[in-house]
Amino acid sequence: MTPTPNAPAPPLLQARGLCFARNEEPVFGPLDFELGPGEALLVLGGNGAGKTTLLRVLAGLLGASAGEVFLSGRPVDRGHLARGSAYLGHLPGHKAELGALENLAFHRALRGDATGADLERALTDVGLSGHEDSPARRLSAGQNKRLALARLRLQSAPLWLLDEPYANLDLDGIALVNHLIQEHVRAGGAVLLTTHGAYAAPPVPVRTLTLAPARSPA
Repeated sequence: MTPTPNAPAPPLLQARGLCFARNEEPVFGPLDFELGPGEALLVLGGNGAGKTTLLRVLAGLLGASAGEVFLSGRPVDRGHLARGSAYLGHLPGHKAELGALENLAFHRALRGDATGADLERALTDVGLSGHEDSPARRLSAGQNKRLALARLRLQSAPLWLLDEPYANLDLDGIALVNHLIQEHVRAGGAVLLTTHGAYAAPPVPVRTLTLAPARSPA
C-alpha cells in the first residue's frame, strides 16, 4: 500500500498484545507500546515481573507466546528482531580466551559488518586502552561491561535493548553509559532499557513502561 503523502513515519518499534508464558504460566502481557526514533523507554517492574524476558523477546532470543512486534511499521519474526536490534544483557557475551580487540573483530565478522570501523579507537573510547590483547577472562566485571559497550557502539542497529546497562560500573562507567545513550538518541536511534538503583534513568527524555502481573489473553 502506498503511504499517504506527509503521513507520519511509523514507530521504530511497536508491540501489540505481546505476551510470554513459561511452562504455560504467564510471565508478562499482553503489552501494547511503541518507541520512536530519538526516544528512550524505561521498563519498570519488581523482581520477576518479566523485564529481562521482555528484552530477550524483543531481541529475538525468545519467541513470544502471543502478539505481534513491528519494526518501522512492518511485522517481524525472531530473525528480523535479532538483525534489527543491538542487545546488551547481563552476560557480556565475549569469548573468554580472545583478547579485547579480537573479541570486537570476531563480533564484527559474525554480523557481517564491513564498515571498517576503528576497533582500537572503540576500545579507547570506552576506557580500555592498553587492554587490546587482554583475554576477556582476565578482565574485571566492569571492564567486560565496557567491552560490551564498545561492541554495542560498533553495531549499526537503530534499536538498543539494554538490560541493566549500569551494573558492575563505577561512576565513570555510569557516565559513559549515559553519554552513549545520549549520542545514540540524538542520532535518531531508540533505546529500551531496564535499571535498578540510584541511577534509575539516563539523562535524556524518557517514558516508562511498567510491567504489571501478567494476565491470560482473552
